[in-house]
Amino acid sequence: MNLEGLEMIAVLVVLVLFVKVLEQFGLFEPVSLEDSEEDEFELSTVCHRPEGLEQLQEQTKFSRKELQVLYRGFKNECPTGLVNEENFKQIYSQFFPQGDSGTYAAFLFNAFDTDHDGSISFEDFVAGLSVILRGTIDDRLSWAFNLYDLNKDGCITKEEMLDIMKSIYDMMGKYTYPAMREEAPREHVENFFQKMDRNKDGVVTIEEFIESCQKDENIMRSMQLFDNVI
Repeated sequence: MNLEGLEMIAVLVVLVLFVKVLEQFGLFEPVSLEDSEEDEFELSTVCHRPEGLEQLQEQTKFSRKELQVLYRGFKNECPTGLVNEENFKQIYSQFFPQGDSGTYAAFLFNAFDTDHDGSISFEDFVAGLSVILRGTIDDRLSWAFNLYDLNKDGCITKEEMLDIMKSIYDMMGKYTYPAMREEAPREHVENFFQKMDRNKDGVVTIEEFIESCQKDENIMRSMQLFDNVI
């Protein structure tokens, strides 16, 4: 993987790699009409009872049948109805055996765990998916911004972006080419801020982030990857 332009991968990676997480949860597997009609939510063995279909339909951009398919995949991977951070890291680590995806997976986990209770429920899961798969460009970029705004104070600092870049390098492991120089993550952070920190105040706001991403053709093309996932 060429490291030129890696500052933009901090935006792209959440979208591209999320397909792999969806595959792991079985969300690309076809479901028969008979199956989708017979189970509202099978709850006899779960510890967490999800909200009703009607309420989730109102809160997301998924249909009743789509929610049933999503729930089946989620339940197969997470029989208790909840995913903790360690489980989430294990899922992600399968795709990066030559690297350490733990830190990046933790950042992604925190973006889904919106109530910060240490677990991702089905409601958390479909709320995030609804934005990523069915949201507007601004919705998706706002979600990505929230992922990288590690302390959730409304702006991305160089320190936060450095943590993100280091986690991406760690995740890619030996697949980075040329081999990573020690100072490379910091250099890419500087490039990122040169492009996105438009008023040069040392932080990137959500407005600056969205405006800069919308002007990048690669990022805009990546937004189309999920339009027909489910």
